[in-house]
Amino acid sequence: MVARIYRPSKNAMQSGIGSTKLWRLEYAPESPKSFDHVMGYCSSSDMKSQIKLTFESQEDAIEYCKRHGIPFELMEEQSRKHRPRTYAENFKYGRIGTWTH
Repeated sequence: MVARIYRPSKNAMQSGIGSTKLWRLEYAPESPKSFDHVMGYCSSSDMKSQIKLTFESQEDAIEYCKRHGIPFELMEEQSRKHRPRTYAENFKYGRIGTWTH
């Protein structure tokens, strides 16, 4: 089973970036999840899909995989572009969009 090493992106529901500082190791699913029509939920017999390890750096995660003989796939980090804005830009004349108030 191949492990994926990546750095999670920022949560779209919150403005904080606290969860994006650590690297994560997760196992790729071996088999698709099955749907239980009686209970109405998805299940899987793959126990490794529940394992989520976090590391301080990318090198630590790679070293862990090599030490334990785990084949891994490294996913490149996607940087985000941050453009600082002020509150006054919401009310400036000629901004894109229409004023609804």
